[in-house]
Amino acid sequence: MSAYVLLEDGTRFAGEACGAEGHATGEVVFTTGMSGYQESVTDPSFAGQLITFTYPHIGNYGAGAEAMESDRVWARAAIMRAATNGDDAPTAERGWLDWLADCGVPAITGVDTRALVRHIRSAGAMRGGVFPAAMPEHEARALIEAEPPMAGQDLARVVTPERATVHGSGTTRIHAVDTGIKGSIVRNLVARGAEVTLHPCSVTADELLATDADLFFLANGPGDPATLGHIVETVRGLVGRRPVWGICLGHQLLCQAVGLETYKLPFGHRGANHPVKDLTTGRIEITSQNHGFAVAPPAGPGRLDTDRPVRWETDFGAAELTHVNLYDRTVEGLTLLDVPASTVQYHPEAGPGPHDSLYLFDRFMEAAERHAA
Repeated sequence: MSAYVLLEDGTRFAGEACGAEGHATGEVVFTTGMSGYQESVTDPSFAGQLITFTYPHIGNYGAGAEAMESDRVWARAAIMRAATNGDDAPTAERGWLDWLADCGVPAITGVDTRALVRHIRSAGAMRGGVFPAAMPEHEARALIEAEPPMAGQDLARVVTPERATVHGSGTTRIHAVDTGIKGSIVRNLVARGAEVTLHPCSVTADELLATDADLFFLANGPGDPATLGHIVETVRGLVGRRPVWGICLGHQLLCQAVGLETYKLPFGHRGANHPVKDLTTGRIEITSQNHGFAVAPPAGPGRLDTDRPVRWETDFGAAELTHVNLYDRTVEGLTLLDVPASTVQYHPEAGPGPHDSLYLFDRFMEAAERHAA
């Protein structure tokens, strides 16, 4: 069945429907990963978004339970150049397109995704939708206009769990504010000897400080970090009391808690091939990323013009810039020097992606164990 992608600026791309029946609207973004399509759509950080896959062949190895990053699909639609539905890979339990249909997720193939991505890179990520060809364009446009823009959305409340859950039985106790944590993050911590407790994002600092936590973890998640003042206040109550570590959205929340600000990127960083320079060691890591907002240095949004670990004054003392993105020179990591807290913007667990940064989990666990001792 014919279908089309329509963006809020009127740009239209034709294709063929290949997932669940119906339409989907939200923010249209793209990811550059060559694999990991199931991990992507089940990552809560994609809540409210339609994913355009830049790699042409998607679905080659089917879908299976071990590739789930959460218990459901969070992306609203999949936009592809050449989707396939094979199920003969060793880990496949269903064909990719059959699985999307079972999950109620619309999808479209045959799209000129190169042209679509180039348009987003030029005009910026924007609202849009996937629609069956039978839907008139004026109806589709009305549905897009009714969709709220990503800036200003608090989606952490949408993806957060209703109650706390405990994972693993290790001796190092980590308590996390679950704003949409990926399953592979939890698995990496548990594999290193942690007992991980995931709390709803409504948890307070007093409630967390009353636990047996050796370290507090701030997770990834969707939406605009500038709307999450309720979580930022919680984080402010934790900093300096026990070690705190944040990744992705957690990086943005911790940076806000110490006095920095965030801003929306033109089209975000999403994919498994983003170069980041560690300013402490000079090493360049290829990283997995999924975010549409960034932390602004004290001078305001813009490209960092340094490869030195510069220091900034914050509400909790000095902070050192530790990582910078080599694509657009944005802030990728920060360490507080007067209290035990640090962040990275990227995903050390990958899932999907390269494993250059897995060592950060070891560093994280060492900080927790030092506090426990």
